[in-house]
Amino acid sequence: MNIETIRHEALLLSPQERARLAEQLLSSLDTLTETEVEQLWFEEAARRADEMDSGLVQRIPADVVNREAQALLK
Repeated sequence: MNIETIRHEALLLSPQERARLAEQLLSSLDTLTETEVEQLWFEEAARRADEMDSGLVQRIPADVVNREAQALLK
């Protein structure tokens, strides 16, 4: 069974069942070692860098993000 099949089946569950499954999946990440967590962060950073390099995502200057965040907090 591949991830797409699992995702499809999970989305057919009731909202309560999906919430319970999500909680169980998230809880399972608490058992990861520091090395495993670090590796996941490195993989995520590499994925995001690839997205930026390929133009799939648009970079937003920090001052713009900061200004928009401050506006949302007001």
